[in-house]
Amino acid sequence: MEELYTLDREVGRGSYGVVFEGHMAKTGHRVAIKRLPCSNPECIELYLQELWAMRATAKNHVNVIALHNCLLQTGSRSLKPLKPGKLPLRLVETVLKGSVLESQKGQERRKVLLNTLRRTNSASRLQDKTNTVLARAKLKGRNRSTGSDSSTPQRPPNRAVKRPPQNEEEQSGSLRCLALWLVMEYCDGGDLNHYLLSRPPDADRNHSVVLQLCSAVAFLHGLGITHRDLKPDNVLVCVTPKDPVIKVADFGLSKMSGVVVNGERCRQHFSSTCGSDFYMAPEVWGGLSYTAQADIFSLGVMFWAVLERITFVEEGTTQEQLGYWFLLTQLKLNAGSF
Repeated sequence: MEELYTLDREVGRGSYGVVFEGHMAKTGHRVAIKRLPCSNPECIELYLQELWAMRATAKNHVNVIALHNCLLQTGSRSLKPLKPGKLPLRLVETVLKGSVLESQKGQERRKVLLNTLRRTNSASRLQDKTNTVLARAKLKGRNRSTGSDSSTPQRPPNRAVKRPPQNEEEQSGSLRCLALWLVMEYCDGGDLNHYLLSRPPDADRNHSVVLQLCSAVAFLHGLGITHRDLKPDNVLVCVTPKDPVIKVADFGLSKMSGVVVNGERCRQHFSSTCGSDFYMAPEVWGGLSYTAQADIFSLGVMFWAVLERITFVEEGTTQEQLGYWFLLTQLKLNAGSF
């Protein structure tokens, strides 16, 4: 890691990973680095969705977080850059099989096989030496009987013995994936909650935030990306001398649709209930089929909270957040009627 990036400090921690502030080793450019441990197939599937969505945006919109690089952690201190356009096939296989590869039993089996190969190789080398000694003794006896002078006998040909792999990764034929590291642009203003609530109300700033959010979501939907977890926590801010620059981030729950009919992208339907309580659309709450329009509902709740500075304190915390708790209560009561 030190050869590519320097980790300075932890700036965020969530259910799936940790985000660090860091610098590029060569240029000193500041970046955000998210470490996603590959501990189970369910988490890995979310990581791959996030990677796929961020690659699709590919730095093409100022209001969507930019992905600079992706690295695979294959050992305690070894990182392997993932080529653009390539997926980590080892992680894809893990998701498809529904179990984490490189399990403890698998590692033990490889160790047994490796030790067996090493013992076989040692035995073969010992047998080679024995054969050479016997051949020399036999040739020496033959020379004595014939009285002829002969040069030193050549080593007899031996059957080829495969060199055992140097390590377990070589033995398995593919690298282990301990974690996925996403290197992204760094936003010094924190998330939208922290940025707006740490400053006095400003109508011009609020309207700028709303317009930028509209632009970002329109761009994502144009690419067939449904975010499914829009909320102030997942909107980052870059501070500038003028208006703040808003960045939509965290695509772990996003879905992509590539179906196009008659030149128009089809509206994909989803059924899984996901997102955050205070911004979730009623059809999502009700367990019904929904589309990318659920993002529009979440966006509307955010607009309301930002423009009117509506806040709440989530149960179990003391931090004030943007949102409308009364709307959540109504959704819970009426979810069955949608």
